[in-house]
Amino acid sequence: MWSAMDHAKVAGEVVEAVGGASNISAAAHCATRLRLVIADESKINQQALDDNEDLKGTFAAGGMFQIIVGPGDVDQVYANMVANHGVREVSKDEAKEEAEKGGNLFSRFIKMIADIFVPILPALVAGGLMMAINNVMTAEGLFDKQSLTQMYPGIADYAALINMVSSAAFASLPVLVGFSAAKRFGGNVYLGAAIGAAMVSTDLLNAWNTGAALAGEAQVSYWHIFGMDVAKIGYQAQVIPTLAVTYVMCLIEKSLHKVLKGTADFLLTPLITMLVTGFLAFTIIGPVTRVAAEYLTQGINWTYSTLGVVGGLLFGLVYSPIVVTGLHQSFPAIEIPLLSGGDGDFIFPVASMANVAQGAAALAVFFKTRDAKLKGLAGAGGASAVFGITEPAIFGVNLRLRWPFFCAMAAAAIGSAGVALLNVRGQALGAAGFVGFVSIKTESIPAYLALEVLVFVLSFGFTFAYAMTRGKADMEGRAPAAKAAAPVAAAVATPAAAPAAAPAPAAAPAPSFSDEAKADLSVASPLAGTVVPLEQLKDESFAKGMLGPGIGIEPADGLVVAPFDGTVTVAFPTGHAYGLKSASGVQVLIHVGMDTVKLDGKGFTPRVAKGDVVRRGDVLAEVDLDVIREAGYETITPVVVTNKKKFGAVTPVASGEIQRGDALLDVAPKEA
Repeated sequence: MWSAMDHAKVAGEVVEAVGGASNISAAAHCATRLRLVIADESKINQQALDDNEDLKGTFAAGGMFQIIVGPGDVDQVYANMVANHGVREVSKDEAKEEAEKGGNLFSRFIKMIADIFVPILPALVAGGLMMAINNVMTAEGLFDKQSLTQMYPGIADYAALINMVSSAAFASLPVLVGFSAAKRFGGNVYLGAAIGAAMVSTDLLNAWNTGAALAGEAQVSYWHIFGMDVAKIGYQAQVIPTLAVTYVMCLIEKSLHKVLKGTADFLLTPLITMLVTGFLAFTIIGPVTRVAAEYLTQGINWTYSTLGVVGGLLFGLVYSPIVVTGLHQSFPAIEIPLLSGGDGDFIFPVASMANVAQGAAALAVFFKTRDAKLKGLAGAGGASAVFGITEPAIFGVNLRLRWPFFCAMAAAAIGSAGVALLNVRGQALGAAGFVGFVSIKTESIPAYLALEVLVFVLSFGFTFAYAMTRGKADMEGRAPAAKAAAPVAAAVATPAAAPAAAPAPAAAPAPSFSDEAKADLSVASPLAGTVVPLEQLKDESFAKGMLGPGIGIEPADGLVVAPFDGTVTVAFPTGHAYGLKSASGVQVLIHVGMDTVKLDGKGFTPRVAKGDVVRRGDVLAEVDLDVIREAGYETITPVVVTNKKKFGAVTPVASGEIQRGDALLDVAPKEA
């Protein structure tokens, strides 16, 4: 039987589960979730949060511990936490600033690098895989004495096309890094991209040709500026120089914004910023950081090569724990210079060993456990891990059971020692798993695949043997809560089955709806645009259905309308999210864009308030989509049914292009 949430009770349970009000440094909320900055994550009782039927899931992101409560309820739970438990109330921006203060200087630096590189990783991985495909097509001796392009001349030009497209992300890397870094440092992202483009201008000697210049085979020209001779050399595939230049650019830009106002700010700030940054980039910052980056890359490579088998074993042993901390997100900054010069990338094959090991351990759990929920997690997580995505296997299975995680670490260490012994190196970025062989240097592919198989067998065997002895109780579904692992396990915690309820607001007099509206369980499209499956959304609370089933829409314009006759139950002042309850009782959340709460209402013009009665097609909000895009956020809008437990199946009935008012979701009545 569905019932309204007791907000005061849930607030008390949340505060207790996260270690008390004294363990909450700051608290804020958005349309669906609590955003808490936790002082000591080891005090979190993850099991209590998972078991709470009023909560839909938890995860850690951006230095904050986020608890999904649901629209219409989260604000009231939050209000009770502040009023009754003394939780410190802050704005979302203040909470973000508070979260960024957490941790030591090193951890904050690593997080900064991760924030910059995670958004551009898809372009780098796609480019790396295309490079690998080209290498497979053009390598001699891989399939026969001749390469595939020599055996089949018809595909030679296609291989050349692939090679050209694959190099784009790396040749223009400063543009991508400049854009992403400017966003992270709080500057104008387009100025960041522009300074990155200047660093790879065609007027400069391509950085790939510096070796030829040193050998006297290419000529370096110079600028003569204020008595200095400045070499005209580009920064293709350079990471550290671009980060340093963009950071200085953002400092200059933000300082000018404080001094200049109005028209002067609009005209002069970009001009002065680019003039000063451009000069510093090529005269001081770029040359100095280029040398520093070269020494850093050579030093890391020398250390790994010198330690040999021991170095490989130790790196393989700790790689999965590094993934748990999130530090692995910073590795592309090291891998790219290794790929652009030297012996190749040793991090990629070690990562592949660790990923396959964690996947094999999870699959061993899949075959031994009797717990249906754990079996589902282990099967899906193990399969994805052996192809390069390990977080579901690590957080959802192995870390919770502890010993499978340790078994995988041991197997990865053995495989990584083999990587060092046989000098297996990557020649491109890619999926770090079984399919990663295409990114390995051609002559090392057989050794790589043999080591992957060895690691899989060892990890599976170690974990299976554990399951037959000490781990029998765990595999049968009686695993301990593993409180110590809660801070990291929270990142992918499985949502608890919970009613996503936003009780109908009191209204006097009660709104009048037609009998047809009261019987209509359908949900029309609130937007014109293109339909996107919910699981493709980047926000995992929507993608995993934690907030309810539904669908996403990539809007063609910014007009948002009511999808049925009903009442507005949630209308955020920022205008980015709306909860509505139809005359037939279906509750829907419309969340315009991803992370758009951070815009604090900029670009949103709400047209309704909480408690308003709306008819199908009434305007809820007008949104400037360009403002969202310029801020670097996605405009894709999820539309989800938040009280599914009151009904039967919720089925998307639209695909492709859609107009406002077209059928979007079909909600079936609950079976007796």
